[in-house]
Amino acid sequence: MGYELIVFDNDGVLVDSEPLANTILAGYLTELGHPTSYEDSLRDYMGAAVHRVHDLILERTGQRLPEDFDETLHARTFAAFERQLEPVAGVFDVLKRLVAEEVPYCVASSGSHERIRVGHRKTGLDAWFRDENIFSAQDVGRGKPAPDLFLHAAARMGVAPERCVVVEDSRLGVEAALAAGMDVYGYTAMTPRERLVGATGYYARMDELLPTLGL
Repeated sequence: MGYELIVFDNDGVLVDSEPLANTILAGYLTELGHPTSYEDSLRDYMGAAVHRVHDLILERTGQRLPEDFDETLHARTFAAFERQLEPVAGVFDVLKRLVAEEVPYCVASSGSHERIRVGHRKTGLDAWFRDENIFSAQDVGRGKPAPDLFLHAAARMGVAPERCVVVEDSRLGVEAALAAGMDVYGYTAMTPRERLVGATGYYARMDELLPTLGL
């Protein structure tokens, strides 16, 4: 394998959180008077930091979301995670193989550090990810689709961007990886391949990832 670092997205790639999170976000926005379906939420916000929700609502309606929007959304999402969140099927086998082969990896997520840690504690991924290989959009000025988060992760891990490969399941994440000059493989279990246009390659099941990467 020619890559020196595998950069995982978190939501939808390591933890199966997108159905839960987008159901909650769509419901909350609708409750606030901004009718949003589950499909709308996936299309507009999947893979994005929460500031994108504020930006799009303001752009489309001229209205600002409540000051406690983030706090309420996070509380509802974390409560659902504690009840229902599961790891993506097959992810532990991938991580075991990477450790055995001494392939460096990290996570670079649009979610907050708290969101990442809540999900990892619930699913057991906290045994595989520590402070030194967890990166959040909170760490940089701009979230995906800007390249800042992926470039930050690469710099902190000491690997040149062109030697990194990103594993993503969102359009915004693919755009961010490409803007960072990194190869990116799209996970199509939940996101149609046509929404991940530009990816270096695609895989539909976690057990296909490492063979796709040449490992």
